[in-house]
Amino acid sequence: MAETVLVRYFAAAEEATGRAEERIALDEPTLGALRAELLERYGSGIERVLRSGSFLVDSVVSRDPAKRITASVDVLPPFAGG
Repeated sequence: MAETVLVRYFAAAEEATGRAEERIALDEPTLGALRAELLERYGSGIERVLRSGSFLVDSVVSRDPAKRITASVDVLPPFAGG
């Protein structure tokens, strides 16, 4: 049975998807499954963000595709530092 996760988009991620947030049902609620779903939905527009951005999975930074999502994911674009 699919589980629904809240996905919030910020800056370039919001621009690429055209929305600030959405709920996505995943058969396997992992970061890897979410990335695949986002690529399928939004294609090359979101690809750069997913490749070099950050993910807060249930408020913890992760890039591990096996990381299980229990509630939410924030998709953040790459940040420049200085």
